Amino acid sequence: MCDEPVDADMSVNDPRGPSVDSRTADRKAKVAERLAHRGCNTRKGAVKVAIDWPARLYVVEPAPLITVAGRLERKGGREMVARCPTEQDARAAADWLVDRFSRLVPGLPVSANVEAGGGQFLVILAANRR
Repeated sequence: MCDEPVDADMSVNDPRGPSVDSRTADRKAKVAERLAHRGCNTRKGAVKVAIDWPARLYVVEPAPLITVAGRLERKGGREMVARCPTEQDARAAADWLVDRFSRLVPGLPVSANVEAGGGQFLVILAANRR
């Protein structure tokens, strides 16, 4: 959740120790589990799950990535996740998204494309279903 590595050998009583996370606070959702910090996982129950886009990326109206991950896992396909003022900004966002999704949803390979439209550049994330 915080994008920092989890040390599986740490004490489970430590906030930086390992905990099993299902990426959602909805107990009815059928989502694969992964390892997360205990402190991050505990906080998730009190607030809506969100992954922040890095401040270094210049994106307009960025999509909520947990929601995007869930939809792409269930339905596959393509989804527009951000608009950028320049192609360089869009390519930087696309590269970050592919890297971030490789950790967020390890079993779902994704690709990101940049498309020009309306004087801006759209970042499109696509699930590469097997």
